Amino acid sequence: MSTDRIEKRIVLRAPRARVWQALANAEAFGEWFGVKLKGSFAPGARLPGEVTHKGYEHVRFEITVERMEPEKLFSWRWHPHAIDPKMDYTAEPTTLVVFELEETAEGTVLTVVESGFDGIPLTRRLEAYRGNEKGWEAQMKAIERYVGQAA
Repeated sequence: MSTDRIEKRIVLRAPRARVWQALANAEAFGEWFGVKLKGSFAPGARLPGEVTHKGYEHVRFEITVERMEPEKLFSWRWHPHAIDPKMDYTAEPTTLVVFELEETAEGTVLTVVESGFDGIPLTRRLEAYRGNEKGWEAQMKAIERYVGQAA
């Protein structure tokens, strides 16, 4: 079993355009992901924000957008499982999060892959991996609920 990458896949019963909007619009993304972001998504953009999940409101959130290919691919980098407000994660390598969309007869297949955990310091690598493994399970359910709402 690899601990360098997490991969999750879900079939969303929603058109690809709706799923893309949920991913590529920072405000919509924040609604289902549970963050309040400052700014808009664009390649190269760094967006700071705060987590809005109950019990995690003290956690800062920041991503740097890598690529955006409309209705196909959205990717960004971040410091995984960076939840300790007393710790400075800026010197650590980031992981890469890639969302890919594919049309199917049932709707849209959404695949998310987060890779690069092997670069995270050994002292917190397993915790970061396990935390994000559970986190991506929850986030796939969250986007499913979000895109399933009436447009």
